[in-house]
Amino acid sequence: MRTRRATTAQAIIDFLRVQHVERDGERHPFFAGIFGIFGHGNVAGLGEALETRQDAFRYHQARNEQGMVHAAVAFARQHRRLRAFACTTSVGPGATNLVTGAAVATVNRVPVLLLPGDVFASRRVTPVLQQLERPESQDVSVNDALAPVSRYWDRVNRPDQLVATLPAAMRVLTSPAETGAVTLALPQDVQAEAFDFPESLFEPRTHFIPRPRPDHVALRRAAELFREARRPMVVAGGGLRYSDAEGALASFAERFGLPVAETQAGKGSLAWDDPANVGAIGVTGGLAANRLARDADLLLAVGTRLADFTTASWTAWQHPGVRFIGLNIAELDAAKGTALPLLADARVGLEELAAALEALGWTGVGEERREEQRRLKAEWDAEVGRVRALSGADRPSQAEVIGAVNDAARAGDVMVAAAGSLPGDLHKLWRTSRPGGYHLEYGFSTMGYEIAGGLGAKMAHPESEVFVMVGDGSYLMLSSELVTSIQEDRKLIVVLVDNHGFRSIRNLSRRSGGENTFNDFLRRDPRSGRLSGPTLDIDFAANAASLGAISRRAGSRAELVSALEEARRADRSTVIVVDVDPDPAVPDYESWWDVPIAEVSDSPAVREARTDYELQRRRERPWW
Repeated sequence: MRTRRATTAQAIIDFLRVQHVERDGERHPFFAGIFGIFGHGNVAGLGEALETRQDAFRYHQARNEQGMVHAAVAFARQHRRLRAFACTTSVGPGATNLVTGAAVATVNRVPVLLLPGDVFASRRVTPVLQQLERPESQDVSVNDALAPVSRYWDRVNRPDQLVATLPAAMRVLTSPAETGAVTLALPQDVQAEAFDFPESLFEPRTHFIPRPRPDHVALRRAAELFREARRPMVVAGGGLRYSDAEGALASFAERFGLPVAETQAGKGSLAWDDPANVGAIGVTGGLAANRLARDADLLLAVGTRLADFTTASWTAWQHPGVRFIGLNIAELDAAKGTALPLLADARVGLEELAAALEALGWTGVGEERREEQRRLKAEWDAEVGRVRALSGADRPSQAEVIGAVNDAARAGDVMVAAAGSLPGDLHKLWRTSRPGGYHLEYGFSTMGYEIAGGLGAKMAHPESEVFVMVGDGSYLMLSSELVTSIQEDRKLIVVLVDNHGFRSIRNLSRRSGGENTFNDFLRRDPRSGRLSGPTLDIDFAANAASLGAISRRAGSRAELVSALEEARRADRSTVIVVDVDPDPAVPDYESWWDVPIAEVSDSPAVREARTDYELQRRRERPWW
């Protein structure tokens, strides 16, 4: 057997750079490179291996370990999970900073490879710097915290273990059903150890991404459910986009006259002006989709996890006989809602379900249902236009800012956002024109994802303008990858919506009967000891400029439009700070979210909110 003598770290890099994926006859490298921040746990191992291989496997410097995972996740999402990044960190806080990013990847079913350093496998030096010591075991490190948020987790304690570990990691990373964060904990002494690896480990490999077809019995039953239904509808989730099934969805909806509602991850599956697209559904949904869902008697859920925001905490569907079909490649998701599981690739599943319906002679929904859909869509379009024009008393509203940014975006551009009040308003109000133009991380709703995610989206599509919409609270959590965007010459247009606090949760607190200021950015009053003093004066524009970005302030829609035009012409990242009026809020549009209210309270407002909560809970339908 031919062998190659290499360190564990060198062998990992040599393996990763020859991995390819193929789907529908198109083949390309799986890894685009590696993000990293170095410390004593990886600098002499993976750092040395990358130094001599950086022309074949590009290294990207990051500023925050969590941020680089967000960038990697966004990159993979924009590439429909067919490309990915690796991320390396030192032991200790560098590794634990990966936990949130790993959860984002796993919750959203997006591939990312994490390579954190670890303590000595030999235990000849213990404790090492940053080692977590536990009295009951020597075989635990902070990297064990990554196990629950990873789809695959392993610790490489000997170089020869790579022969089994690396192919196993690739199986999960390239699996349409099981992908997520993959963590390989790498003890720092093992990274530097040499071994005679079989040469076959480094031969180019192509991982074929299949399109599984639905079971013929389940397919027939699904078609029969459609034939029996009078008010069916479709919900498009992110899995539909990962399958590249937008065309199949458009054809399916048009052929049978079906309304299609969108989840956050599925938004953009159909263009806004497609007659079948009735807009956002659920807690952050609009009137058209939510009203059509309320009395629907059949739901085809395509590529969605049916999380509580999509289902409005299982109050969205009120028809007593409503049935569910789960078209999904993941068994976990296909059976939710006691659905008939249609385990299949979304594109193939839609195509074969259409053929099965035609074989049964089903021609689609009746004209009355189609007319209702057209009417509700027209009313919703008009409502979106009305809300996007709302302005505050002396400052623009958040909805007005969204409208201005949306108008400034062109067909090939990408909008990235994640947490706070923006996702709800964007889900309702943003008008998409193409798949991939709307990029919302809402599986984990991660504050701090926005700028790092924008960087990843820009690395995936350098030819596109990437607009990042971020609230002031989220910007304060993680803005450091602005520096990376400038270093990598990946320009972002960041629109920072300053509403002086964690506005989304402030609104939720008020709906729950709360009257506190816990979510406002106020100074502490020295007399009362409470956060009730003046508003904090934070100069976000100066902060962005200090990081190397161009910064602008916009006090009106006209100033914002002008700043957006300048940003498009700029040669590097621009941050536009908009002080918004939070009062003209976007309505909830007949949706509800189950956030339990205190059962006993001294506050009359809380007691009133609890009464309403108990009434709303009666509408929940058990999904099991």
